[in-house]
Amino acid sequence: MSEPLLEELRARLAELWGGPVTVEALRRLSGGASRDTFSLDATAADGVSHPLILRCDPPVKPSPEVMAREAAVLAAAAEAGVPVPRLVDHGTVLGRAHLLMERVEGETIPRRLLRDERFAAVRPQLARELGRILARIHTIPVASVPDLPEVDPLRQLTDLYRQFDDPRPAVELGLRWLADHRPPTARPACVVHGDFRNGNLMIDESGVLAVLDWELTHIGDPVEDLGWLCVKAWRFGSAEPVGGFAPREELLAGYAEIAGVHPSADELHWWEVYGTLRWAVLCRMQAERFLSGAEQAVEYAVLGRKVCEQEYDVLLALGVTEPGTVPDALAGREDTTAASPHDRPGADALLRAVQTFLAEETAGDPRLRFLSKVAANAVAIARREALLAPAQAEAHARRLAVLGVADDRALAGAIRDGTVAADDPAALEAVRGGVTDKLAVANPAYAGQIAR
Repeated sequence: MSEPLLEELRARLAELWGGPVTVEALRRLSGGASRDTFSLDATAADGVSHPLILRCDPPVKPSPEVMAREAAVLAAAAEAGVPVPRLVDHGTVLGRAHLLMERVEGETIPRRLLRDERFAAVRPQLARELGRILARIHTIPVASVPDLPEVDPLRQLTDLYRQFDDPRPAVELGLRWLADHRPPTARPACVVHGDFRNGNLMIDESGVLAVLDWELTHIGDPVEDLGWLCVKAWRFGSAEPVGGFAPREELLAGYAEIAGVHPSADELHWWEVYGTLRWAVLCRMQAERFLSGAEQAVEYAVLGRKVCEQEYDVLLALGVTEPGTVPDALAGREDTTAASPHDRPGADALLRAVQTFLAEETAGDPRLRFLSKVAANAVAIARREALLAPAQAEAHARRLAVLGVADDRALAGAIRDGTVAADDPAALEAVRGGVTDKLAVANPAYAGQIAR
């Protein structure tokens, strides 16, 4: 955090609390690709220390109206009995919109929540509790939060995907299925959190302490939130559908306790497929920040290579493929030879050394440690691509030739306009093969994760 921003924050707190304020233990947190997040302790003139979280828009992309709306949602959610951090302040400092909230002490990191022994007793209870919390969110009066967006979700998703001019056969299959199987609109629109998932929940051994990250709140179908929570990406390797914690039935039972309604399995499945495609498009959108040259951040670059994970999950959800083993081309690779006239170690061995260094780097603040691991993943992806891409290109060309199309752009267009049927075996083989090849480079271990 810059010193001018810190000084303005001190001045704002002094105004709120009626006296001088000191700020200590300031550190940037690792999470959050869209906003800068800081932890700090602010001590008022009476000597009372207040643990706080500050969230700021990045300087290059200020959105004060979104931040103000999020502040209003937090207040309304608290009124509805939803566990949320207490809002301290919101506004603009040095041109950056900000939210200042009390810091809730607990755990948000999904892999710890899903694997650490200290959460073993509470894990089976979380899905039902999350259902109850979602039901309370959906009771928030729409009128209590002005200017919430309301759009047709499938049209919005389709438009967002097509603006990149990056046609993808797997995404086209998913969009076609969503259009053909959309459930009838029978539920009244309500306040939808928009990003209710494992990773945006503060949890301790007793249960859920707070629901975080309300920036995507909008008006929509309540089942959207339930489906998003069950998207495979938010299970982080667990086989259990609800955030990796428990079966869907537990979530729906908890929801029915408060809401009095029990969404059907078909509705929930539709929104899971929608959520999977949505995350694919959002990853592509984040990658565009890198591809456009706007922000040359390694995490945005790597997100572009996560799109294939969601394409794979779409195929799983549609029954086009099944979990399986995709060999990792880097496993056991020890080749240190170099092309003449260069010395040893060779290029791949040098990249392996950099990858190992980045993966094991533990110095610096949490944000830098996180980014070093992202960079290690980027190096691994580049190594696999160098090894596998030539043979993969030849194999994919053969698959496309069977269909009489030149490339994925042409296949995507043919699926979109119906020239190629969505259930054509050759088309499904081409889509499945292309996605699996991309996964073999980006994250081969992902293919073996069980989906229920």
